[in-house]
Amino acid sequence: MAGHSEAFKIDPISQFEIERLIPIHIGNLDASFTNAAVSMGLAVLLASAFLILSMRQRALVPGRFQSMGEIAYEFVSGMMHDTIGHGGKPFFPLVFSLFMFVLFCNFLGLVPYELPLGSFHGFTATSHIIVTFALASVVFLLVVLVGLIKHGAHFFSLFVPKGVPVVLLPLIVLIELISFLTRPLSLSVRLFANMTAGHTMLKVFAGFIVMMGLSHSAIGYAGATLPLLFSVAITGLEFLVAFLQAYVFAVLTCIYLNDAIHLHDH
Repeated sequence: MAGHSEAFKIDPISQFEIERLIPIHIGNLDASFTNAAVSMGLAVLLASAFLILSMRQRALVPGRFQSMGEIAYEFVSGMMHDTIGHGGKPFFPLVFSLFMFVLFCNFLGLVPYELPLGSFHGFTATSHIIVTFALASVVFLLVVLVGLIKHGAHFFSLFVPKGVPVVLLPLIVLIELISFLTRPLSLSVRLFANMTAGHTMLKVFAGFIVMMGLSHSAIGYAGATLPLLFSVAITGLEFLVAFLQAYVFAVLTCIYLNDAIHLHDH
């Protein structure tokens, strides 16, 4: 038992390590193909396959698979209509793509699987802040460009709320500017932190189960029951969180676009 205990260690952070599967170096640039790239590529392929296959027949009376695709479409379309209105139609492809990409990345991290690519195993790309920050930066830059193209210099009135006393105006403008500039950080940290925390907790409880089982005793097996039940409950909760975080990312994108399109009119 002592030997087993020494050999086994709980390392909940190891699941987030980036591994080079195909080393690629261009000068001083490390462009290696990693497990994160595989995970994101797999998410794109699965999301694309899901949408293509669900819309392949285009039946007047949809089957189950087609209904799932239509529900996803109508869900995002309704969300955009509620937050932006008709002015959000040109941005539907982007918001829908972001929602599906984040959703499939989140779900893939919860499904245990392995691929014949060296040591590749299930990986959650959205548990890395560099990935979520890149997505948030795209949204932020789009919002700024849309605001400037649509309103010109008047876009900067976004930082001047209506009805603010002149005395408080410099302070309010500074607060609004800081709040606006921190949007990419808050948007990326929210997704990254939720996915990282949930997966870390799952790994910790899974480690407890293995440690109890290594005792090879009735007490150990009985003691493993509680963390096993917690793991099952947390796994179910994590699937809900995976969907909610994709929804939150998409709805915040819509809110930011609404600010750029309508400024203070909303």
